[in-house]
Amino acid sequence: MAAALSCVELAGPVVFDGFDSAGEAVGRPHPSPHVQLAAVSQDQAYNTMSLTLAMLGGGRAADEVDGLDLGLTRVRTDRGKLEPVTASAPSREGQRLTAAVLDEPHLWTFANHGVRLAATLRRNLGKTGGRSIETTNCWRPGEESVAEATAAFADLIAAGTLVGKLLRYHPKAVVADLADEQQLRAGLAALYADSPWIDIDRLVSEVYDVNTHPSDARRYYLNEVAVAEDSLIAAHEWDACETSERLQAGDMVTLGFDGGKSDDATALVAMRVHDRLLQTVGIWERPENAHGWEVDRAAVDDMVRMAFTTWNVVAFFADVEQWTSYIDTWSADFRDKLLVAASPSSPIGWDMRGRGQASTLGNERLAAAVRDGLVKQTGELRLRAHVLNARRRPNRYGVSFGKEARGSKRKVDGWAASLLADMARHEVVESGRLDRPEPKKRSGRVYGFG
Repeated sequence: MAAALSCVELAGPVVFDGFDSAGEAVGRPHPSPHVQLAAVSQDQAYNTMSLTLAMLGGGRAADEVDGLDLGLTRVRTDRGKLEPVTASAPSREGQRLTAAVLDEPHLWTFANHGVRLAATLRRNLGKTGGRSIETTNCWRPGEESVAEATAAFADLIAAGTLVGKLLRYHPKAVVADLADEQQLRAGLAALYADSPWIDIDRLVSEVYDVNTHPSDARRYYLNEVAVAEDSLIAAHEWDACETSERLQAGDMVTLGFDGGKSDDATALVAMRVHDRLLQTVGIWERPENAHGWEVDRAAVDDMVRMAFTTWNVVAFFADVEQWTSYIDTWSADFRDKLLVAASPSSPIGWDMRGRGQASTLGNERLAAAVRDGLVKQTGELRLRAHVLNARRRPNRYGVSFGKEARGSKRKVDGWAASLLADMARHEVVESGRLDRPEPKKRSGRVYGFG
């Protein structure tokens, strides 16, 4: 597909040229096309180039394209050229590109200069109104590859955090248990439904080969993003919990809150008591390249009050760090609505720094519930990113969670808020107060004695 698109970019009607009498869009060839097939090695770049040469060398291309001249290392026409480039080449800053193919950008990293090559190509395309396409396998989180950065950019656009123009096509199979062959076959059949040449039996054999690591099987055959070795929750585990259900007005819920100020994110999450449906109420993060940004605390306060107005909130656990004054106010305003208290000293305030054992046990309980499919989630992208960013952090009580490294831009506050909401739900259920009938209202008389 990338080779075909590069041929079209070289000589096809790719520039918008108005509408015809029937109202259909009309295109014209670019007056001076310059197409590059980019990779981090010559062999890799030639993968696409060889297909391009085969397409242009057969059929009617020579009759249709003026001055078509095919060479092993470039293609020329009367108007422009197409060429492979690699990261090992000198800087290409300032070239007037009209289109580029970035091949296998999951391999493009800082170490092999792929990140610099991608940035140069995009700058050149930006100056001419050009466009690029990335053709990639799934990336490995934490390698900071070009593909990983592009996926993060796409997530921010989809979440409404950034405004941008990017088409993402990433089909994947969600298979909760690779050991379940029926489930695996169904996932592969759905994923490769438009590729009848794929031998599903062969792929199943490859997945079950003892030399195939499960994360590689998911990455290369199921199109799933590989997980870090110390990830708390795997992508397929979280995605298997997704549902189209949403919280309804009046639902009995618990709330979890993890607040930041500027660099750390702030997250407010609701969990329905009867089925553990998690839904994001709000996640506030510093926008990219925004200096001096601080979370709008009034907006967060409004969302908390909206939650109490919309749903039947029976418990609310909020980490006290940096938000003590607001938590004190929420405690005073909503204590009468709550069935359980977060701590002996506060209806809502929960200090995660000083309650390591309870937080660790709660973390293990929620992570196990996700893996067992006992939690539901609405597919909200920012929460998903925070969940998948969480790393296993063993301590003397068990397995807690944390960021991949201190100061990392990969936030986990959404998982922390989800954990607090689940711990609040656990306390409500264990309290037994949900099963108690409401006390009967008594009528009586008041006597006055003089």
